[in-house]
Amino acid sequence: MIEIGIIGGTGYTAGELIRLIIHHPKARINSVVSKSNPGKWIHCIHQDLLGEINMKFTRSLNKEIDIVFLCSGHGQSRKELKKISDHVKVIDLSQDFRILNQSVFEGRNFIYGLPELQKDVIKKSYNIANPGCFATAVLLSILPLAQNNLLKKQIHISAITGSTGSGKKISETNQFSWRTNNISTYKIFQHQHIQEIKQVIHKVQNNFSSEIYLIPYRGNFSRGIIATLYTYSSFSLEKNREIYKEYYKRHPFVEVSDINIDIKQVVNTNKCILYLLKEKDQLIVISIIDNLIKGASGQAVQNMNLLFNLDETCGLRLKSVRF
Repeated sequence: MIEIGIIGGTGYTAGELIRLIIHHPKARINSVVSKSNPGKWIHCIHQDLLGEINMKFTRSLNKEIDIVFLCSGHGQSRKELKKISDHVKVIDLSQDFRILNQSVFEGRNFIYGLPELQKDVIKKSYNIANPGCFATAVLLSILPLAQNNLLKKQIHISAITGSTGSGKKISETNQFSWRTNNISTYKIFQHQHIQEIKQVIHKVQNNFSSEIYLIPYRGNFSRGIIATLYTYSSFSLEKNREIYKEYYKRHPFVEVSDINIDIKQVVNTNKCILYLLKEKDQLIVISIIDNLIKGASGQAVQNMNLLFNLDETCGLRLKSVRF
């Protein structure tokens, strides 16, 4: 059994991570650290886990662990890493190590953990920077084009995310009375995940120099992301579909749909589903993921599976909550 420690155990991503690992056939939760709730039963914070786990939050990690998931939030991971033994593998769910010039700390070199980008590299790694949720949804809709050197002009993206993307910390824009029956844009062209997206695209297609424009929206639902991008393409829709299906044939969590898609198809799953359209010379790609699973905790478990030479789908064959 893989012995697992989690730091920052009270947030949404930690709750989903605990839920996934409880039912993972090859992993076991050893300790869950919470600075705000040490000694409290985990199911008192994550009430959906009542009857699923009989464990309390601790102040510190137990020593006998194989891997630590850092869920403390952005800017906290460096502090936590100083307390973790060098022999323990690390998956960080914050943005602290995703950018190349920030990816080395205390002798640890963090690899960008998008399996559909570099699965074989992840398998040989020790430290993983889990991608951001918007970055995951967008990159999975662009990678086949970049891999085939087909990005020629600007990329325009609009993407809407559920309220869980803002985390548990209360703010005006994630309260129910503000969020319900409402929608708004934020961080237009300035979202932090744009840097991740550009970094990956330039790595895959280094001659791409056009701009990438992202308009994020706050949605009036709890979980999921739908991202729609368009960019120039000289190929037919059929040829583009062929390129996408060929690229993803060895990646079990990405599907290319021949009919239109909606968020409920992926909620509670580690899937990304793509749908392609063509209007004149513009290729349109629609991408859907669950921001807490494929956009965070599920992808982290997928990376753990790769780190320990397990089938990457282990513990992640989940059905969507459709109705």
